[in-house]
Amino acid sequence: MKALTNRSKIAVDKEYTFMERLYFPAIIKGMMITISHLLKKKATLRYPEVQKEFAPVYRGKHVLKRDEKGAENCTACGLCAVACPAEAITMTAAERKKGEEGKYREEKYAEVYEINMLRCIFCGLCEEACPKEAIFLTDEIVKTSYDRQDFVYGKDRLVEDMNKRIDITKRQKKY
Repeated sequence: MKALTNRSKIAVDKEYTFMERLYFPAIIKGMMITISHLLKKKATLRYPEVQKEFAPVYRGKHVLKRDEKGAENCTACGLCAVACPAEAITMTAAERKKGEEGKYREEKYAEVYEINMLRCIFCGLCEEACPKEAIFLTDEIVKTSYDRQDFVYGKDRLVEDMNKRIDITKRQKKY
């Protein structure tokens, strides 16, 4: 048989000792590694009782903000939907009717505003694109579910409750 190259390595056929043939030193070394991991501090937290502290730049669940009078800030301009790389935001604009002046700030408002949380990548581009500072990402975690429809958040879940205002001063633009 012809060799492909002239570079050949000679393997040394070393004679193993009795202890090496039993693999005893290797077993002891593996057990020492296992024991050292058992003695280290655990990385897991008991979640509902102990909650992890998030970084100040953490991006969680979205919120549609209201002004001091309770009117929605969103004017349905659609810039957030255009800026979303995952195409998770859909909206339908409508004209404000008489008697709804206190409910919406502008003549145009978002009649339907939905965010598909399964598609959302929580990049924050929607809040950067919004000229009215209407949408923000909070530090709340999106709730889990087994049903896909539970992750399509409409205005019923997104619009801020006036009784439970959400502080977003850390995320607001500095002028």
